[in-house]
Amino acid sequence: MLPLMNRDSASQGAGFLQSGFREQRLAYGRVKDEQIKATKADYCVAACHNCHAQIHELSEHYGVHYGVVHLWTLICLSLGILGPNERTYLGDDLKEINVFHPEIAV
Repeated sequence: MLPLMNRDSASQGAGFLQSGFREQRLAYGRVKDEQIKATKADYCVAACHNCHAQIHELSEHYGVHYGVVHLWTLICLSLGILGPNERTYLGDDLKEINVFHPEIAV
């Protein structure tokens, strides 16, 4: 989503997730939160773990609670290889899609 706040950080989380500057990170991330809310999408797809963590925290902090899902999760869902224990953070609409049960796979 454009505009990016800077070239190095799509969701304004990046290395700041572990830096201890939570309030600053959330303040900078508010722009991204507003962009996501404006789409009215049910889910936001994040390609990296830092973006996923930042966007998830933004949704809770600013009280919207839109779903955030990893790109690799969608790929695994489409291939039918996402196990039941890997679905705990998904919404009810995605939890039962192509469930792979390795204990019964042959």
